[in-house]
Amino acid sequence: MKKEIGRCAAEIRTALLSAVATLMLSTAAMADETCMSPYMAKIVGQEDYVYVWTLGMEGVGDEQDKLVTVDVNPQSKSYGKVANTLSIGGRNEAHHSGLTDDRRYLWAGGLDTSKIFIFDVHSDPGKPVLHKVITDFVAKSGGVVGPHTMYALPGRMMITGLSNNKDHGGRTALVEYSNEGEYIATHWMPTDDNLHGAVKTGEFVDGYGYDVRALPRRNVMLTSSFTGWNNYMMDFGKMLKDPEAMKRFGNTVVVWNLHTRKPKKVFDVPGAPLEIRCAWGADHNYCFTTTALTSKIWLIYEDDAGEWQAKAVADIGDPSKIPLPVDISIQSDDNLLWVDTFMDGKTRAFDISDPFKPVQVYEKKIGAQVNMASSSWDGKRIYYTSSLLANWDKKGVDNEQFLKLYHWDGKALKEAFAIDFIKEKLGRPHQMRFGARSLYTKRTTEAAAGRLALLR
Repeated sequence: MKKEIGRCAAEIRTALLSAVATLMLSTAAMADETCMSPYMAKIVGQEDYVYVWTLGMEGVGDEQDKLVTVDVNPQSKSYGKVANTLSIGGRNEAHHSGLTDDRRYLWAGGLDTSKIFIFDVHSDPGKPVLHKVITDFVAKSGGVVGPHTMYALPGRMMITGLSNNKDHGGRTALVEYSNEGEYIATHWMPTDDNLHGAVKTGEFVDGYGYDVRALPRRNVMLTSSFTGWNNYMMDFGKMLKDPEAMKRFGNTVVVWNLHTRKPKKVFDVPGAPLEIRCAWGADHNYCFTTTALTSKIWLIYEDDAGEWQAKAVADIGDPSKIPLPVDISIQSDDNLLWVDTFMDGKTRAFDISDPFKPVQVYEKKIGAQVNMASSSWDGKRIYYTSSLLANWDKKGVDNEQFLKLYHWDGKALKEAFAIDFIKEKLGRPHQMRFGARSLYTKRTTEAAAGRLALLR
């Protein structure tokens, strides 16, 4: 009990410090993708850089995974151009990345090697440097494989795993680290064998993981589920023809107590629910996810009795054709949800002003394949990348690898620029994160430090 009270007190103090830092930084910052943690400073206007975590590609450039920095400030002479590349050695199945709550460091994971690369993006935002590499993630975590989402909590990073080192299946856990890169704890997903106190509401308690998001005002954390190493490292065509492999996908969303890190409820959400995006409005107690294999939008929401529920609320394209919805992006006004579908290379906009009745209002083909979408906080710009997984990307002429920026005027997307990552010998672009020099000006940093010192 004393240990728990001590941890809670420490978290409250850290949260206060983080809140003050957020307030100070946000007054000088200028843009941010809307999928980021609410504990982070928000950039609300024009971003300066996009950091693209990129998979090394055999026969392309140095073949290594790398962090690619793109200049996206239209006032810059190098607008729309690659400003810097930083190769990290070898191919690790580079996938997702996330910024710490103070936005000083970018954490990026490898799904194959389970290495985590921590980049300093504050010393010189235009030229990040590799600060630290965590090579013992599997051992420290007790067997978790495939670090996926890197999600900022006050002074900490919560990391979702996709697999484990026993059978390389989907059984996995959440892993908690300090911002300094020190291991803190492992929180295993509930299963039928060990519910960890959670309530099973349907047929499934599979123990799979994928994404994580938090609603601090409701003391809620949500996780979704995908598949294990055996599947995500397999050739896509081969996997689709393997009946046993197709059974190895997650079908659950778990509601957690954010403060205690204990699972509370397990919902059936069949068909591999991937990204989770939560509403930003102060009284909007709900989040969305989409299912890759059944092509549906699901709403995870708090009902009038204060209980969390899950409900399928819309179809995405023609589910019978399995368009394979991948990334989603919610606009900061909670009125629009962008949904990317990998197989047809399209992005779709859904009006979610009534979250229980999403209505598609727009669609556009981005490329032969499309995966990630990052929306600016002001809703005027959306960036897209193409790569899903090295063994799942399309082949031949359809293997397009790009970063594209589109402007959104509320009615249509208009392309601003595109970078061909194969032509530029960079590889397969995946996750994007935003940066702005104004976050790290001397005056802003000193002011934030002064405010923080008053609370120490």
